Amino acid sequence: MSDLRDLVAEELSRPVDPRVEAVAQAIAAKHGDASQAVLFYGSCLREKQLDGLMLDFYLIVSDYRAAYAKRWLAVANRLIPPNVFYVEHDGLAAKYAVLSEDQFRRECDVSARTSSVFARFAQPSRLVWAADDRARTMAVDAVSRAAPALLELTRPTMTDDEARNPLDIWRKAFRLTFGAELRAERKSRPEAIIDADPERYGRFASAAGFPRDVGITANDQREIYDKAWRGFQRRGKRASALRLAKASFTFAGGADYIAWKINRHAGTNIELKPWQRRWPLLAAISLLPRLLRSGAVR
Repeated sequence: MSDLRDLVAEELSRPVDPRVEAVAQAIAAKHGDASQAVLFYGSCLREKQLDGLMLDFYLIVSDYRAAYAKRWLAVANRLIPPNVFYVEHDGLAAKYAVLSEDQFRRECDVSARTSSVFARFAQPSRLVWAADDRARTMAVDAVSRAAPALLELTRPTMTDDEARNPLDIWRKAFRLTFGAELRAERKSRPEAIIDADPERYGRFASAAGFPRDVGITANDQREIYDKAWRGFQRRGKRASALRLAKASFTFAGGADYIAWKINRHAGTNIELKPWQRRWPLLAAISLLPRLLRSGAVR
């Protein structure tokens, strides 16, 4: 997989807007010596737009206890990872998720408890800040696991005919991962991710050894891996709901962000009432049944 690691290292090192680097430095500074790496990902990276949008980052820390002054935040991050926080810097708004090095490595691998981290880092990202060379190597090594994990878990759910085109494996992979979270995106979003840069996904699939014939064991494997994805769906949606509730405590303006995110991706027009802004946890709980019924989140 050395070719894949080289691809990941090159992609992570590509330059970004200096304002993105400045936000990343501000995020790292909030958590002191515990900060090891800051990764930039998501729609703002793909669309090359910053103003008026919410930038997405992951902060990787050495240890949760060292990262927080308040012990309950460390406990919450360990039990229901990640913690998510809001930050503003030089006119840009961003949110960042916090994971420890150990959890980041595990959640980028096939041993992950949910699919959310390896699904995100199988997509393009940038390493915009690192504490030192060791931290940079750690980030590259972890991200290098993400694409193989996603493809490895997806390929056995397909027949050989279905998987002859590596881009079709990617498309199936993102349909599965989007179905394993409470998502506010339109149904066409998984295909749009691939169509935005098909050459990139073809290179990464080839470097990870795909497409790959499953052969005579396909039927037996399909049931095993279909069951694994049903597990990702159960755990992922439960974790999404718990993180949503937790974010009402850790995320400034959390209720407004939830409404903005849903309106942007699902084409809805949710307007919050004053009481929902005062009590964001109750707002999240009250919105969820209506959003599920309407299909705004799935």
